[in-house]
Amino acid sequence: MPQTKFVLKKSLELGLKPIVVINKIDKLAAMPSAVHEMIFDLFLNLGATDEQLDFPTIYAIGREGIAQTSLDENSKDLSPLLDAILANVPSTASESDQRPLLLQPFNLGYDNFLGRLAIGRMYAGNIHVGDGVIIKNEKKPARKGKITKIFTFEGLNRKEVEKAVAGDIIMIAGIPDVDIGETVCLLENQPALPAIAIDEPTISLNFFVNNSPFAGREGKYVSSQHIKERLKKELEVNVGLKINFISSDVYNVCGRGELHIAILLENIRREGYELQISRPHVIIKEENGARYEPFEEVTIIVPEKMSGTIIEKLSKRKGSLTEMKEDRGNIKMIFEIPTRGLLGYKNEFVIDTRGEGIIYTRLIGFQPAVGVLERSETGSMISMSSGKALAFSLWNLQERGAIYITPGTEVYEGMVIGAVSKGNDLTVNPIKGKQLTNMRASGSDEGIHLTPPMELTLEKGMNIMHDDEYLEITPKSVRLRKKYLTENERVRARRGKNL
Repeated sequence: MPQTKFVLKKSLELGLKPIVVINKIDKLAAMPSAVHEMIFDLFLNLGATDEQLDFPTIYAIGREGIAQTSLDENSKDLSPLLDAILANVPSTASESDQRPLLLQPFNLGYDNFLGRLAIGRMYAGNIHVGDGVIIKNEKKPARKGKITKIFTFEGLNRKEVEKAVAGDIIMIAGIPDVDIGETVCLLENQPALPAIAIDEPTISLNFFVNNSPFAGREGKYVSSQHIKERLKKELEVNVGLKINFISSDVYNVCGRGELHIAILLENIRREGYELQISRPHVIIKEENGARYEPFEEVTIIVPEKMSGTIIEKLSKRKGSLTEMKEDRGNIKMIFEIPTRGLLGYKNEFVIDTRGEGIIYTRLIGFQPAVGVLERSETGSMISMSSGKALAFSLWNLQERGAIYITPGTEVYEGMVIGAVSKGNDLTVNPIKGKQLTNMRASGSDEGIHLTPPMELTLEKGMNIMHDDEYLEITPKSVRLRKKYLTENERVRARRGKNL
């Protein structure tokens, strides 16, 4: 899985030597020896050293609490795993160790009263509340700070303490500008710990105040100042996020991908915020006159009969097939593809594979930019009226494409209520009812059968929206809308663009 590769790659880069545990060896389909070889290949592909490739392996049946050092061993508990940890994981310095303090934050927190909090590991020494410390960073001059609070962790809860020692995972307060990867120490001549690299953003989009006809109905925090303060607070803890406060109304947000931005938006809407966003675009870097864009490794597992369609679609999006093999009746394919080639593709993938495919991605860095991508864009079905959608209208419209709303949903002029199969936008009237007369004819009483609508989620909305649309996000709703709500405004905007 992508998260496994990501965490493993970071661990190998830090010089750590993993202990491999192959679990569920009691399953009928288990193939521990083959899995061991696959793990060795994975380590090799991720740049493991010779020492890291010589990893200890434990075989386990986790549900029964059994671990063993070989497949032939008879074990009754987890002692072999615990012994392997004691034998291979270096012990932390003891409390009697007289080395000066070495602490490195690996995560950040925020408290409305204490400000920014640093969560890190004590590599050496001890620390007390009130201690003066020095913060070192390879890119900044050393600066001084003072510890005002120390917390340790008990399960999911934090516990305030007066002192911490080497080996502890702690959270400290008192350094308002501390960052991930910096070294917190006591002496100016202490060498800094190796810095922790933070992956740079790959996509950008704009956040706006919600100005749709339904603005302010559901949200508690709706003004530009509310959004600005919330984004500034997010910067305190979300180190992968970069925000450019372009003006008082527009905020350019850069993140590591659609999921990263979607999580931020989901948290914001749950807190009662209401806003709009523009369509995400990838970040293009320029170095020495050359243009670079983010690329991702895409792993796809689909039934064999669908593999041809996937290869054809991703090839048009500048994806290159690097590996293809049979995997238990399915075809497993690995592509390298520019991130902009994936924007808008996941929804198309679900349709092409009829929900039977599996897709996951992993960022692999910036590479030279490729040319124009072929993408199959769908048109938008735009409401021309305001009111409540009627089943009769939606029944007629569903023949033209996918519908996003249900009967009874309130709509406004300019709101996108569905996708048109062909690429051109279509203006429709979703509130038109059935014309009633005293005359009856064959077929006039035909039953209405509605296809279940396609639910519009944050990620799906960012995938399918067009450049001339906004995604409206409130605590209870996610809606697509045109930037210009009336047909006349859209025509004028197109004419101005063509001049």
